[in-house]
Amino acid sequence: MNRLLQETWTALGGGPLPPVTVRGTTGLAGPLAAEELSLAAVATQLLAAREPAGGSGPLELDARHVGLAVRSERFVRRAGRPVGPGFAPMSRFWRAADGWVRLHANYPHHRAAVLAVLGEREPDTAAAGMTALDLEEAVVAAGGAAAAVRSAEAWAASPPGRAVAGLPMLSLDRVGEAPVRDAGRPRVLALTRVIAGPVAARTLAAHGADVLRLESPRLPEDPGTLADTGSGQRTAVVDLASRGGRATAEELLAGADVVLLGYRPGALEAFGLDPAELAVRHPHLVVVRLSAWGTDGPWGRRRGFDSLVQAATGIAVACGDATPSGDIAPGVLPAQVLDHATGHLAAAAALRGLTRRRTEGGTWTAELALARTAARLLAAGRCPERGGDDPDPEPYLVELPADGGPLTVVGPPGCPPWPHGAVPSEPAWLSGH
Repeated sequence: MNRLLQETWTALGGGPLPPVTVRGTTGLAGPLAAEELSLAAVATQLLAAREPAGGSGPLELDARHVGLAVRSERFVRRAGRPVGPGFAPMSRFWRAADGWVRLHANYPHHRAAVLAVLGEREPDTAAAGMTALDLEEAVVAAGGAAAAVRSAEAWAASPPGRAVAGLPMLSLDRVGEAPVRDAGRPRVLALTRVIAGPVAARTLAAHGADVLRLESPRLPEDPGTLADTGSGQRTAVVDLASRGGRATAEELLAGADVVLLGYRPGALEAFGLDPAELAVRHPHLVVVRLSAWGTDGPWGRRRGFDSLVQAATGIAVACGDATPSGDIAPGVLPAQVLDHATGHLAAAAALRGLTRRRTEGGTWTAELALARTAARLLAAGRCPERGGDDPDPEPYLVELPADGGPLTVVGPPGCPPWPHGAVPSEPAWLSGH
């Protein structure tokens, strides 16, 4: 963990690291360093959060809490009943004629794309009649999300793999000039959905930020996902495709300190929300952009999810098992670690950007991608197999008031509980900034 933590902290311009100790284990069993990555990501944001108050003493991490937090969707309850979305039946590995493909069909429009390619009657038979790359491209062309299972070597040799090769896991750069500015209680405008971006948003909310999450009227978040990742946030519906919605967004941007951009690259740029344009119009902002595949190369604007990035980059092969026929059945990480680790690192980038804006001035932009996180996880190499004993979640669960009834969720590691779950709100900042 220490090597990964030093790498992330240095990338954010941090100073000497204090001693960091870890109690217990995460329960994240597997052949890759999922535990180390998760611990390093959480430690990075905790260090960044305490920096403004002058915190520089030793940091202690409860690994059990971290292990539960990166699997938080498994434990969210409303009135005692599970509400985490899990994976839809079609969101799985499919056998193709020459290998495997991972499809994502949790959202209705993505499921419709899968059915448009494979049909409803015998989709497995249809998939088995196509090569993995042909099935991948057909689903993507239909507006869906898919990734053929590749080895790490095949990914590294591919054009999208070469586009992210050699990039750091995250970056924080000064991209313009702006006066020194103290945020007080930071205002965070969250234009994110699914997991990684919302994890960053809920992490910043745990550190006391006023987080306002904007939802599209045409692309609502899954209620179970929102219950899990919306803790501490207010949510407002704003149609960025309308003139009034864009005007509202500009008003919010003028009063924000941080903007989290977590939609597919290109989706928000159509509304003037490209980091470069924001740096010109609102130089006071810290802009943090997350994507699946990065923003360059042939997949720079492709849809992606943690499960698909695991499939494409070689993680699924590394976690797979040999079959009687001699090939490898793909496997998965013990949690959606790419999403959660990238989310915590995005929160750390936002916090460090605020600190540097307060001490140095300037306009700051951070870039992160699940594929970059995957590359670093693979570069860490295989690790000894650990026991898969899961920590007891009960000591780490908290109950939050929320729209629709109280929620039980895993509390934030190293932070006090959030004051509430996701609650509907007007698109406006709280007073008293």
